[in-house]
Formats: sequence, C-alpha cells, structure tokens
Amino acid sequence: MAAGAAAGAAALAARRLSHMLHPTDVHAATKLATVPSQLSAKGLTPTSLEDITHYNNFYEFGTDKGDPARNAGSLRTRPWSVAVEGLVKSPKTFDIDTLTKLRPLEDRVYRFRCVEAWSMVIPWVGYSLSEFIKQCNPLPSAKYVQFLSLADAKQEPGIRSVPLGWPYSEGLRMDEAMHPLTLLTFGLYGETLPNQDGAPVRVIIPWKYGFKSAKSIVKVRFVDKQPPTTWNTMGPDEYGFYSNVNPNVDHPRWSQKTERVIGASIFKQRQPTLMFNGYADQVASLYSGMDLKKYY
Repeated sequence: MAAGAAAGAAALAARRLSHMLHPTDVHAATKLATVPSQLSAKGLTPTSLEDITHYNNFYEFGTDKGDPARNAGSLRTRPWSVAVEGLVKSPKTFDIDTLTKLRPLEDRVYRFRCVEAWSMVIPWVGYSLSEFIKQCNPLPSAKYVQFLSLADAKQEPGIRSVPLGWPYSEGLRMDEAMHPLTLLTFGLYGETLPNQDGAPVRVIIPWKYGFKSAKSIVKVRFVDKQPPTTWNTMGPDEYGFYSNVNPNVDHPRWSQKTERVIGASIFKQRQPTLMFNGYADQVASLYSGMDLKKYY
C-alpha cells in the first residue's frame, strides 16, 4: 500500500510539474523520439529544467524573467504552420507535425549565451536548419533568411504593453543559416518545447547571442538584402545584426568579457566568455576578413 501511494504521489507531482511548464497546452509535454548528435558539445552539464523554463526573455509575454512561465499558457501551439515565402521556387506552408518528421530529431547540448551577460547549457532537440532550407528550394539570389514570430495580442499579452514593432523579426546570412550547428529546434530535455521557451518551433544559433534565435516562428522569408531585425532596429548601436558572442566587443552598457552562469554555485557564478561562445573552431571561417568590431 505504501509503495502504491508513493508511486501515485510521484505521478501526481509529475503531472503538476508538466502543468507548471505547459499550463494549457496538452501537446507541449510530448516525449520526442531522438538520436544522439556528433554536434552536441561534450563535457558540459546542462542547466536545470527549472531554470531553463523559468528564467526567460520572451517579451511577447512580459519583460520580467518569470513572466513567460507565468503568462505563456495562453499560447496555442496546435494547429501551427510555418509559411515560406520570398525568393523561393514556389511558396510553401509546412504544418508543425510535418516539420518535426522532416528529419530525425537530434539531442544537441549547446552553450547558450545571452547578450545580458548570462549563460546556460541547454539540451535542445531538433535538426540542422539547412535540412529545412533544402526543402524550401531558395533561389540563387537569396542571400539572407528572415524569421518572423507569432504576433497575436490575444495570446501574447506583452504585445499590448511592450513597444517592439511586432512581429519579432530576426535574420541570418545564408551561410550562417546553412551551417550545420544552426538548429531548427522543437524541444529540450527530450520533450517538445515549453511555451515559454519558444514553442512549438524556434531556431538556435549557439555562437550568437540568444536574441538572434527567433521563437514561435510562423514565417520564413528568403531575401536578397539584409532584413530588418527587431533589436537591431530598436538599438543599432547596442545590438548588431551579426551579434556573434565576442568577449572583445563590449555592449555599450556592460562588459562582455565574463558571464553569469545561471544555476551555478556561488563559487562558480561567473566565468570567462569564450569567442563565438566556444564554437570558434567550427564557425570562425564564416567571418574571415571581417572587422568584428564593425560587424558586431
């Protein structure tokens, strides 16, 4: 009897945790079938699920770090589709279930560095964005990829109070988008993305500051010129289009030489920031010959 009661209590606690992470979305707690990835960083201890899901920047749901976890339950992630437009052979629309089955989903542990000088280690789930781009059949004239996030004030209360020129827009040069490390992301810790972490689909570019990784994507646009992006438009002197992690280029209001490690013990709360967030061996060649202080 005692063992049965304990098991029941554990199951109830698990359901409560799932509800806390995914307040109204019954799809968000789905376990994903994944395979290991050679691109997963080695020797890193992931940040706790609690910190990953309760310390977020997602201004569509508020500006406080805890606002997304409190408010993102209103986000409806089914049905969901991603439209492809611009310089492609023909426009397409992919529903989310088609996207998740396009390629085997990989477990990839990546460093994550915010422009605010804090960091995490996150076990994402997805596949290389390049695999999706191949399905989009972009024209040779397409030099950049733009990502547009959902902008629905009925689902996202922050849109009514935060003047960011919605929808949230981000973009990459085509060679950045095609790099194998750039991840089309559907989950973390082996399950589909919690709403507050960008459900149901986002991108992750691990060598760039976190705001480059657009969340809750509804449109992908292929263009021939550098697209406008939200934070670069709002503060071009503070947030560059490239926004590669670079300890040698400070933010105008704070140093980027070190970072606060979320969830670390008091003795390990700060660590030196690595060039390209530790991915220099894989990505530095993308910026050969570029002045990284000018193209910050």
